[in-house]
Amino acid sequence: MNNIIVYLEIEDSIVGDVSLELLTKGRTLADELNCKLEAVAAGYKLDSVGSQVFQYGVDTLYVADDKRMFPYTTMPHTALLVSLFKEEKPQIALMGATSIGRDLGPRVSSALFSGLTADCTSLEIGTYEDKKAGKTYEHLLYQIRPAFGGNIVATIVNPDCRPQMATVREGVMKKEIRDPKYVGKTKKLDLAKYVADTDFVVEVIERHIEKSKLNIKNSPIIVSGGYGVGSAENFHLLFDLADTLGAEVGASRAAVDAGFTDHERQIGQTGTTVRPKLYIACGISGQIQHIAGMQESAMIIAINNDPKAPINSIADYVITGNVEDVIPKMIKYYKKNSK
Repeated sequence: MNNIIVYLEIEDSIVGDVSLELLTKGRTLADELNCKLEAVAAGYKLDSVGSQVFQYGVDTLYVADDKRMFPYTTMPHTALLVSLFKEEKPQIALMGATSIGRDLGPRVSSALFSGLTADCTSLEIGTYEDKKAGKTYEHLLYQIRPAFGGNIVATIVNPDCRPQMATVREGVMKKEIRDPKYVGKTKKLDLAKYVADTDFVVEVIERHIEKSKLNIKNSPIIVSGGYGVGSAENFHLLFDLADTLGAEVGASRAAVDAGFTDHERQIGQTGTTVRPKLYIACGISGQIQHIAGMQESAMIIAINNDPKAPINSIADYVITGNVEDVIPKMIKYYKKNSK
């Protein structure tokens, strides 16, 4: 049990960002544990997957290339991973906390009696001391995630069962190429060895995918509003500032629940995780659920009429005042001083 395996999410032969982020983190963990980083690709027409993932430091790529494996369906992908994990015995297995990962992860962990921590925001290697049993466990995976509605941050360990399984949300981890010239080994899997014909009982007849028109996750500048903005009408000020800066508009859950803007703009634990170069938080108090989704921003500007708002503690610049007074001035002076 000395390897780390990442399950790759693939659409149209392209590896998803969440999987590349997990490979980046997985490589760091593998270096710390002095073990191999491996990945599993299951789908159809996967010839280009190796060139996409090896540069992230993948030592071994397992490929199950079969027309029946795309698009994703529960039973064959579950059977493949359960059989492969029994054979390879990884100590850690990582997946994205996506619709696929949330379906696949629990089924695999249940079949292997391994346990699973969902929606992790951080992964680290550490030591756990079980005082009752008088045991010390070295090199465990610390699975860190918000708990109890985001009111605390829990560190979860799995001392005895393997693999240690976790799902991680997209955008939480950094995506970083390790070596553009690195090439690992590719192992093509004989699907008949891992998946029974009866696992293909479900056939997808038709798929319809509508991509979001928003690009909050990749926007370099985000103007985000909370309940303190006051109304849907005041939210138009955020759109005006965003248009001026070439930014996207985000929101806290409180603002979305109040009907100020659409759910697809929600940032935080139950929304999108972002890492912009500039994050302008307008009327956002800074509850841990929201901070979890934007705290990795390169620069944070907080606009709030409460000088003691929690978000001020993580902001690089704090502007104390009402949003409806501050934003028009920001727009005016930006236009005045920009080329």
